[in-house]
Amino acid sequence: MAGTEIPDTIALDSVESFSDEVDVLVIGCGVAGGSAAVEAASAGAKVLVLERAAAAGGTSCMAGGHFYLGGGTAVQQATGHEDSAEEMEKYITAVSRDPEPDKIHAYCVDSVDHFNWLESLGFSFERSFYPEKAVIQPQTQGLMFTGNEKVWPFKNMATPAPRGHKVPVPGDTGGASMVVELLVKRLTELGAEIRYETGARQLVVDGSGRVVGAAWRTPGEQGVIRAKSVVIAAGGFVMNEEMVARHVPHVAEKPFTLGSTYDDGLGIRLGESVGAALKHMDQAFVTAPIYPPSILLTGIVVNNNGDRFVAEDSYHSRTSGFVMDQPDSAAFLIVDEAHMERPEVPLINLIDGWETVAEMESALGIPEGRLQKTLADYNENAARGEDPDFHKSAEFLAPQDHGPWGAFDLSLGKAMYSCFTMGGMATSVDAEVLDADGAPIVGLYAAGACAANIAQDGKGYASGTQLGEGSYFGRRAGRHAAQRSSEAAQA
Repeated sequence: MAGTEIPDTIALDSVESFSDEVDVLVIGCGVAGGSAAVEAASAGAKVLVLERAAAAGGTSCMAGGHFYLGGGTAVQQATGHEDSAEEMEKYITAVSRDPEPDKIHAYCVDSVDHFNWLESLGFSFERSFYPEKAVIQPQTQGLMFTGNEKVWPFKNMATPAPRGHKVPVPGDTGGASMVVELLVKRLTELGAEIRYETGARQLVVDGSGRVVGAAWRTPGEQGVIRAKSVVIAAGGFVMNEEMVARHVPHVAEKPFTLGSTYDDGLGIRLGESVGAALKHMDQAFVTAPIYPPSILLTGIVVNNNGDRFVAEDSYHSRTSGFVMDQPDSAAFLIVDEAHMERPEVPLINLIDGWETVAEMESALGIPEGRLQKTLADYNENAARGEDPDFHKSAEFLAPQDHGPWGAFDLSLGKAMYSCFTMGGMATSVDAEVLDADGAPIVGLYAAGACAANIAQDGKGYASGTQLGEGSYFGRRAGRHAAQRSSEAAQA
């Protein structure tokens, strides 16, 4: 069921028979859905998980394996990095587009406990720190900076601390699959069933509007499940061309999409069918990393008017987000010969090199004199260890005055951009889906990429946020749903 079609609901009194009756039905078995199911089953609920794919994981298994955690985790302590829930809360609030204080507070206060819960699944984050500025650790180092903690103005708003905790799997893809496998193992131990190649199609509602189940379909068979609570953890909508064109048209054509086949927005549309409010649907994570090597960050990023517009040492999606705001979404990274090094992963293309800045300016189509002045001003300030315009950190300040000069093309459509969507259903701190008036839709929960939670802004995103908050709010969904089921059984 692709496109933007909102499924019809099914009236409870029209259902003649149920294939199953459970306490908690979870739709989707990635990190969020798996965490919800484990928590619900651990609380004693009878749990059934529906997964459209032939195996668990979804988009979670495409992630490198960062979990954004802080407040003094064992890895932070072992590597000598002080942090507190208060400083973490200040930072996430500062970078959030529309901060929801109760969610941010809960996530930060519970972060150490959540770290411990993740390790209790059967693995340990390596007690080591990767100090370089990179997109992801090259080996299995357990901790690194993955956001804008050390970038102005945020470094003045909260004490910087690294919070990107990576599972001990090398490489930049598939790291989270280990966590999914452990969640599946735990579900087996708890006696919860996962039904593969089975997709939820419609929600069942009773006369009061409470969600009490879902219709499902698998090749050659279909049915209806009755449940006291339903948790939707079915991914985002980046693979749905019509929804992307409607909500985030600036990424509709050119970026490479980061998602699985099932990131088609069906979970969100199931929520809409019962009145779920949606939030941040116009937000996307978009990036073409310009580092490593980090030496390139000593250069300047300018638009096609020759003006700087972002601190070059920003987290890669923050830089890319600002590129999207420039005329024609065009930008160039300018470096001199002394600081020129080709990216290890060439997601940005070197256009050419020029003996003079004036020649480069002309070749790039920048108005005469604009780039020359911008670069001269930058060089003068950098020589003093200053950046009064964008406050780039001193470690990345260096005059670009040893020609020839080179330019990398950061423009959308020229650099290799990738993206995923960040909008979804509005939810409470316990992952209850909310309607347009902010009231919970009884019986329905959402977690992961189909829910709108913390830091829903591409410019404020930090690697590990989706896995971190997805698993955390998935747990809250499962716990609350199990409690509701228990209360309903006693009523």
